[in-house]
Amino acid sequence: MKNKVYYLAVPLLAAAAMFLSIWGPERLAEYKDQGILNSPRTESVETAGEGYRYQMNSNEKLYLLSCCLNSQTVLESETSANARGAAAEAAYQEPEGSYAFVVNRRGPSGREITDEQIYATCNEGLKLLKERGILPKQVREVDASSYDVTLYSAIDVLEPRNNVAVWKMSLSNSQKNADKANRLMDAYIDADDGKIYEFYVRSPLLWEEIDADALVAEWAAYMGLGEPLPYESDNPLLETTPYFRKYVFAGMGDGQTVVTLGFYEGINELFLKVSR
Repeated sequence: MKNKVYYLAVPLLAAAAMFLSIWGPERLAEYKDQGILNSPRTESVETAGEGYRYQMNSNEKLYLLSCCLNSQTVLESETSANARGAAAEAAYQEPEGSYAFVVNRRGPSGREITDEQIYATCNEGLKLLKERGILPKQVREVDASSYDVTLYSAIDVLEPRNNVAVWKMSLSNSQKNADKANRLMDAYIDADDGKIYEFYVRSPLLWEEIDADALVAEWAAYMGLGEPLPYESDNPLLETTPYFRKYVFAGMGDGQTVVTLGFYEGINELFLKVSR
């Protein structure tokens, strides 16, 4: 009797196993799908490649800007050369080397300050610089009727994620015969946070009245840079004016950025610029 039951059970078990092997996985998959479809879940995923923008610190951005400006060939008109020496309005040629400083013809991407906002942003920056004692209080505000603005991109061609968007603001050519006393002449402004990298301003101050070390140290604090170090050089012809001091800031890797504070006598123009 036991043998008969045994012989009957073996085929039944084999049939059941075969049935389950065919029907079971399909039903199990349907069951799991129903559980997923009817129960929304959230998962943390890496989104670094989507809408990601590499964030550079202040020293890196300043260094990149200086490299990009250095890569340009600056052309000057005879009039500007006579009026302001080597620091006048310039037209930039095609970029050379691995750094590019080019007009951003696409315009602000939605993250940058727009051309409508840049005037108010610049005035806020000027106000802050005056409060910090970097600019004299007599410097006047800017407005759209008197100034031209252009958005540029400073790009490391070999490492494009390293890029800085800057607005260049210049007193309009139509203002040549206007009173330029206490006016901002040129400035480079960060298109993300509105910080003023460079400026050229007409000032009532004389060079002898300016504490260069204190001014640059205050500007470095405003920019979020490290402590400036003196730039050592015996060459008196580094600038087209005898009134200047140069400083060094840490850059990217082993690189350094040179920042110049200077003064054009006669037109009483104070300037702060990164190397180019």
